[in-house]
Order: sequence, then structure tokens, then C-alpha cells
Amino acid sequence: MSFFFGMFVGLTIGIVLIVAFARYEKMRSSRRTHLAKTVASFARMTVQDSRKILPPQFYPPWLMWLNLQLKKIWPSVDEAASELIRTIVEPILEQYTPAILSSMKFAKLTLGTVAPQFTGVSIIESESGAGGITMELELQWDGNPNIVLNINTRLGVSLPVQVKNIGFTGVFRLIFKPLVDQFPCFGAVSYSLREKKDLDFTLKVVGGDISTIPGISDAIEDTIRNAIEDSITWPVRKIIPILSGDYSDLELKPVGTLDVKLVQAKDLTNKDIIGKSDPFAVLFVRPLPDKMKTSKTINNQLNPIWNEHFEFIVEDASTQHLTVRVYDDEGVQAAELIGCAQVALKDLEPCKVKDIWLKLVKDLVVQRDTKNRGQVQLELLYCPFGTESSFKNPFNRDFSLTSLEKALKPVTVETEAADIERAMSQKKREVIVRGVLSVTVIAAENLPAVDFMGKADPYVVLIMKKSETKAKTRVANETLNPVWNQTFDFVVEDALHEMIILEVWDHDTFKKEKIGRCILTLTRVILEGEVQDGFQLDSAKSGKLFIRLKWSPQLVFRDA
Repeated sequence: MSFFFGMFVGLTIGIVLIVAFARYEKMRSSRRTHLAKTVASFARMTVQDSRKILPPQFYPPWLMWLNLQLKKIWPSVDEAASELIRTIVEPILEQYTPAILSSMKFAKLTLGTVAPQFTGVSIIESESGAGGITMELELQWDGNPNIVLNINTRLGVSLPVQVKNIGFTGVFRLIFKPLVDQFPCFGAVSYSLREKKDLDFTLKVVGGDISTIPGISDAIEDTIRNAIEDSITWPVRKIIPILSGDYSDLELKPVGTLDVKLVQAKDLTNKDIIGKSDPFAVLFVRPLPDKMKTSKTINNQLNPIWNEHFEFIVEDASTQHLTVRVYDDEGVQAAELIGCAQVALKDLEPCKVKDIWLKLVKDLVVQRDTKNRGQVQLELLYCPFGTESSFKNPFNRDFSLTSLEKALKPVTVETEAADIERAMSQKKREVIVRGVLSVTVIAAENLPAVDFMGKADPYVVLIMKKSETKAKTRVANETLNPVWNQTFDFVVEDALHEMIILEVWDHDTFKKEKIGRCILTLTRVILEGEVQDGFQLDSAKSGKLFIRLKWSPQLVFRDA
């Protein structure tokens, strides 16, 4: 009897312990899930969300003191800054005045009675150096300025437009340089809008409604934003001399060129209800109308191949980015954004081609969207002025060269910095890179099985896209790791605009099935002479193709 009693007690205690442990694990899992959600919520917080949690009264005492002093001197700052803004911005407003308007000038300009609030101060040690001090001030301004623009349209209508409800959050950079042994211990101050986090405003016609003239509100708003971007946004900087001296070295100057080859995109989001998207790309280093490049539109395609080349001026490689935006062309309607991507120029090795795939996102600032929007492939070549290359230049010095060719030729800072804008705007002789491309298809590995027996009979088709020349390897029977070691020679008439497509197919008696493909431009092999590498197959579950490229050039010139 005692045996059964003991067994009953043991089972009861065991069951109670199991239930208690299961409930504890469930509670522990619930707490961890809740903590993960909380951490994720904090990770998605913006600066504005943080300020709601931490109001100004909890700022450090020294920051509160700084805001108090700014409030005291704000009337004087208002008067001086208003005149400075008028002097700097008004000529740029005229420069970006849209075709629908004949002129745009300030009728009234005061910054109001509400002073900005500093929300952060930092010293940038990495960029200060021994000869200067670099300081960044983060500020927020919800002001009550009195800004009225006197706008004349091509229709002879004069509109006094008031800029209201300005909300601004950004980071200003101050550079105190050079440091000297004379009070106030620095020779000049450079200032610039380092980061424009948020800028909102509304437009209102004094005594009327701006919406009565279609399109004019958007045109004026774009003009204002372009003027701010071109006049004060980094890397543009304004210099205020404190002591007498030559401070031309502090001015904004080009430091190099960026060659961009827009190769292709894949798996783009379809924005059309009927058919497929009609994608095109917009690329820029600075978001100004005259500095943005637009590709051609590829109709009804979610995997477009552009193979287009663009060139940009670089003014500060340490802070600037290349931005790519892919749109769906909607015809007469406004284009719809598919996605955008960005790459920092500081990540590029000078005079080395970088082949990169960038994942497209909805917003570059707040990345809360996890939807797959596709990828875009770029080839990037950054060439600083004054950089020498070991690659021998075969071109005549008298000809204007593209930046790809400049990578092959030593240049001087004085020549490039002084003439770059003029040289890019002049008609040039276009260089045709002509020669023989030898392609050796070595092998492939880890190909996906396409036959019922878990094997494949792969072969490779080589296609020169521009000349439409084709070749193909022999069939490797019943293998997922084929070896070919076959070489093909192609005569290429214009290598800078040519590309090679390598398609891997499965051979079958009744049908042929595409396994995958890889697309290569000739930029890298032109610069390096010979390239051997492995390339992942697109549109395939797995697989890598190993090839060797060799380039034998013969260069000629023709008028563009």
C-alpha cells in the first residue's frame, strides 16, 4: 500500500513540477518577446520621438544656458542674419526660377521673435586636424518669420507669396580655421548646413489662394528647396574672415570625379496593375536639377538592363554619397518611386572599379519598410584629381577624356580643378575602346538539379549584348559541377558600351530549360587586362560560374 501511495505522491509532484516549469518558460518567453518589441520600438524612434520623451527642461545645464543666451541676442541675430540670407539666397532663387515664373525676389524678410533651440553640440575630432576645430550644432526651429516673396509670372500676374509655418530640424557645421596666435585664435569661420533632417513650410498668396494657378505652388516650393541646397547645404560652405588673410583654401573645390555605370536591376516591385513596371533610374551626388542624371526607360520589365554611363563631380569624398532612385514611368502622370539606395563615396578605393549590388528601400532616412523592392547593380570608379595610375595611357593628350580614361592617365590638380566644369560642358571626341575579348568558361559548381534523376546536362551560351554575337560551350552530361575549359574570342567595336551575358542552360532532347545567368560589363577587364573570378547565377536557387576574361585593346577616336 505504501508503495502505491509513494508512487502517487511522486507522480503528483512530478506533474506539478512539469506544469510549473512549462508556465515559467511561457512567462519567460512572453517577457522576452515583450522586451524585443520594446527594443525594436526604440530602434525605430526618430529624433522627434526622442524629444517627446526627453523635453527641453531635462537638457544638460550648459545647453539650457546656451539657448538662454541665444534668446537674449536673437533680435540682433535676426537683423544681421536676415540681410545675410537675402544677399546669399536671392541670386540663387533667380538661378532656379522655373520657366513659368519670370522673377522671384524677397519683398520682406525677417526671422521673427522665436529663437531656435540647440539640442546638441559636438566636436568632430576626426575632421578637426591640428590646424582647426570642427563643431556641429544640432538645432530645432519652429519660428514665426515674416517672409514674403514677390513673384512675377510669365502671364503678367504678380503674386506676393508668404512663406509660413516653418519647421526646421538640422545640423550646422562650424569650422574655425586656421588656428593662430592672435585673438580670437582663429583666422576665419566657415559655416554650412551639414544635415537637413526636416524642413516643412507652407505657401500662401497674400489676399488670395495659390491653388488657383495650377502647378505654381510646387514650382515655388522646388525653387526654395533647390536654393537652400545650392547656397548653404554641405559641402557648400560660407566663409567669414575674422582676421585679414587669404582663406581661399577653405572654399569649396572639386576633388575628383565619380564614374558610374548603371548596369541593371532585378526583382523590381511591379507598380502597374496591367503589365509590368516601366523602370528608369535617377542618380545624383547633390540633389540639384542640373547635377542629376536620368537613365532611359525600359518598358514592361522588372529585370531591366541599362548599361549606361554617367559622370559626377565630387567635392568631399569623406561625406558625400551617390544616391540612386528607381521609378516607374507613368507617362503623363508623375512617376512612382519603386525604391532608392545609397552608397558612401568614402567606401570606394580610388582608381579601383567597385561592382556592387544595392538593395532598394522605400526611405533612406527612416527604414521601417521591410518589403522587397528589388536590387540595382552599379559599377563605381572614383578618381581623385592628381592620382597617378600604373595603367599606361594609350590616348593622345590633346583629346578630352572621360573619367574612365582619366583613371588611366596621370593628371594634375591645377588642370582638373580649374577646367573640369568647362571640359565636361564642351563637345568632346568620344573614345571608342576597340579590341579582342577572350572569354574562357572554366567551370560551374553547385548548380540546381533540373532532371528527375537529380542531375543536369548544363551548357553555357555567351552573348555580346550590343553586337548580338553568340557562342556556346559543349554540353556536360549528368553533372551539377561541370568543367568546360573552353575559350571564345569576340571582336569588340565599342567596349565601354558593351556587355557580355552568360546563360547556363540544361540540355534536353525535348526542351531546353534556363538555369540562370550572369551579366558582366567590360570595365574591369579593360582596366586590369585580365580577370578571373566566380560569379553567382541570377534567377537560380544556387550555382556559381567561373570564367576568365582577357582584353587585347586597339583604340581609335571618332567625333561624338
